[in-house]
Amino acid sequence: MAGRSHQPNALKRREVPLSRSPTDDRRAHHRLSHSSSVGGSSRAHQTILVEDRISAQHREIQTLIYDNQRLAASHVALKQELAAADQELRHLSATAAKVKAERDAEVREVYEKSLKMDAEVRAMDAMMAELVQVRADIQKLSTVKQELTAELQAVRDGLTKASSDSQPLPPIKGEIDRMHHEIQRGRAAIEYEKRTHASNLEQSEAMEKGMVSMSQEVEKLHAELANAEKRARAASAVTSPFPGYAATYGHPDMRYSGSSYPSDPYGMHQVQGGAGVDTYARAPSTHGPPYHVQPAPPHTQ
Repeated sequence: MAGRSHQPNALKRREVPLSRSPTDDRRAHHRLSHSSSVGGSSRAHQTILVEDRISAQHREIQTLIYDNQRLAASHVALKQELAAADQELRHLSATAAKVKAERDAEVREVYEKSLKMDAEVRAMDAMMAELVQVRADIQKLSTVKQELTAELQAVRDGLTKASSDSQPLPPIKGEIDRMHHEIQRGRAAIEYEKRTHASNLEQSEAMEKGMVSMSQEVEKLHAELANAEKRARAASAVTSPFPGYAATYGHPDMRYSGSSYPSDPYGMHQVQGGAGVDTYARAPSTHGPPYHVQPAPPHTQ
């Protein structure tokens, strides 16, 4: 840069002074007048050729100086453009790192939500298994109720036949009263079972509604997780200067494979009961303990 306005030494040597002293003029005139008789015309021709050559070299040097200055200006402009491009690249790298951190946080949050929902779904599966056991117990109680009703009807038929065959006696009256009392207790037990059955049905309906809402929420979270992974891969592919970055984006443990729960909540678990094994413990009820029907003593006449 400092040598742009510097003039080469060759030009300085070729410069002709503008003014001359009178002595030099007289000497030059004497030399010219003395040499004009010998070969003035040939020397003048050589002088003209030398001056033309010097002029051509001077023009060439000026052209080279101009080209050098132009190349120096282009070099400075290119350095400035390179610095600007480098700064923009650093800015893009910082932006890409920030976007990657945000996407990682979003994917991690969705993943944690999905894990929480899976735990809740597993808890609902346990509740559904318990509900299946409750329904099996209700079915058994219904069968027992039918048997007790048949026995009660048989007792009534026997009492009717006995009352028609013989005159009622005090022991028979006491037995009849006791049977009426047992009938009342049986009716109370039947009413208690009805209330328990209705309560269990309400609980099962509420659990089914909860399962449906939980399934919808899980599907929604799966869709959000897939969209977040697609956006993160697209952002990393656009901002990263390396082509292999998008393929290895994110930790493989953060990827979520999706849910494999069946759509039928009642088909998840099948309870298999065995002899002597009770798989359901009934919670205490506010209606009081169930009534136990005691068998009647043998009738004596």
